[in-house]
Amino acid sequence: MLKTSAIAGLLAVALTANATAQEMDSPAREAILLDASTNTVLFEKNADEPFPPASMSKLMTVYMAFDAIKRGKLSLEDQVTVSPDTWRKWNNQGSTMFLSPNDVVTIKDLLLGIIVLSGNDACVVLAEYMAGSHDTFAEWMNTKAQEIGMTNSYFLNANGWPAEGHEMSARDLATLSYHLATDFPELYELFKVREYLYKDYKSNRFNRNPLLGRFPGADGLKTGHTEESGYGLTASAVQKGRRLILVVGGLSSMAERARESERLLQYGFRNFGYYPLFKAGEAVDNADVWLGQAGTVPLVVENDLGITLSRGQRSKMQVTVNYMGPVKAPITKGQELGSLTISAPDRKDVTVPLVAGASVEEISGFGRLGAALSYFIFGSSAPAEAQPATAE
Repeated sequence: MLKTSAIAGLLAVALTANATAQEMDSPAREAILLDASTNTVLFEKNADEPFPPASMSKLMTVYMAFDAIKRGKLSLEDQVTVSPDTWRKWNNQGSTMFLSPNDVVTIKDLLLGIIVLSGNDACVVLAEYMAGSHDTFAEWMNTKAQEIGMTNSYFLNANGWPAEGHEMSARDLATLSYHLATDFPELYELFKVREYLYKDYKSNRFNRNPLLGRFPGADGLKTGHTEESGYGLTASAVQKGRRLILVVGGLSSMAERARESERLLQYGFRNFGYYPLFKAGEAVDNADVWLGQAGTVPLVVENDLGITLSRGQRSKMQVTVNYMGPVKAPITKGQELGSLTISAPDRKDVTVPLVAGASVEEISGFGRLGAALSYFIFGSSAPAEAQPATAE
């Protein structure tokens, strides 16, 4: 029998749900605003349309370095010698760290040169050091991008230099930013650096991110600009432990980029909130058990559950538990027994698995007959002497 019960007054979680209501627009050609705590999209516009990302592409190069450092393949203290050939090719090609031939720099220097100074030269020097060649490094980037869920990106170089077919989507940039912030929390601190001086080249020393020091909680990530792509920004900010990630592209000026980025982040923090529901292992409901040494088994969620909601959605949230009951023993802890369905206006329904919070052994021998009679007469499948199920 299908058992359905509503959980009145509870707030729901949406680990991967997207809010579909578009309550506002943006002059950005591409945009996405993501609540990283629940992977909930608060606003999007052409978010899956690939576009030339310009220097925002450098975030993938930074990810490659962070990942190598985490795996022990690279160190911030490693020293790299700048190849004269690389220097000749990239000297004064767009934004630069002002590296010189045969300079000896550390990996940390190069990362700061990329993150703060947006150095095209720093990206290529790092790429060649890590992979042996710039082209090989681009292949590595494409492989890693697929591994972390980026589905509309393709890389031809390490620095976002304009090349036909080199493109990313706003959603992929948001996915990449999420991984940078959550997979490498200590290294991510480099994105907060607002000023870095390489040698005495004072003409390029300040982080181009317009939100650092201006928008509360802003802690990354990267600007981008070419004539074709317009002005873009991949940004992140944390307020009260809640991280929002924003990507905008195709804006008309630096001023519009700063203004629109701030406006969209304010919209996200002011109009949406994060609300907890259940802790991992906490009982959501109890399912009846058939022929078990306990009459019921707790239904639990495997991970912490919380949701990002607008004020209007919060008051109209509905949460329903569904399972086929009674559940026949034996039951193993962690066995999937049902689901939790969360519904709210202007968003897709979300279904989260519910698993057994305890093991329940099957009744054997004459106890099975007594349990069956008890169930049909009293609606309980446990014998009088049954003990409560205990978690392993």
